[in-house]
Amino acid sequence: MRVLHARRLGLICAVVAVTAGSVVAGCAEQIPGTPTTDAAEVAAYKTAAAASSSAAASSRAAAARERAITDNCGQFATTTGAGVTAYNDFVSAHDANAPDYAAKRESAATTLDNAATKVEAGIVTAAGALPTELADKFTAYVVAARELAAQTRKMTYNSPVGKLNEASRAINQARTAVHDAC
Repeated sequence: MRVLHARRLGLICAVVAVTAGSVVAGCAEQIPGTPTTDAAEVAAYKTAAAASSSAAASSRAAAARERAITDNCGQFATTTGAGVTAYNDFVSAHDANAPDYAAKRESAATTLDNAATKVEAGIVTAAGALPTELADKFTAYVVAARELAAQTRKMTYNSPVGKLNEASRAINQARTAVHDAC
């Protein structure tokens, strides 16, 4: 009795498959003509695809806008509140000629700078998803916070307070504008 080898069996199966495929292909009949499309169906498909794509893009943009507003407005009060508190502590120390005046001055300036940096980072992270008007208000706050920090750092017991007060009014107006817009 003879045993079939796996290679021989595989070769035999391959020959049978190629032969059967040739026979079937030879029996097939080609249909003559030129393929065409229905122009009305193509136009309807393109219109539907464009509308669907536009709706999806609009939906993504609206979601990104809402997320940007929520993220930036949600953190604003907390972020800027720390600056308000530190600045008020500095003003109290200044008015009282307190011994910790210099430390409170530096703490206020640093806290204001940090708040400005965090608000600015939120604008950058939003990458254009914030409405322009709101982004402008956030940017105005950033500028005002940095100016108040700079004026705070310049203060001594004998410094005139005019520029400091102007910077304080500017940041209050900017902060209020953001709160109102949020």
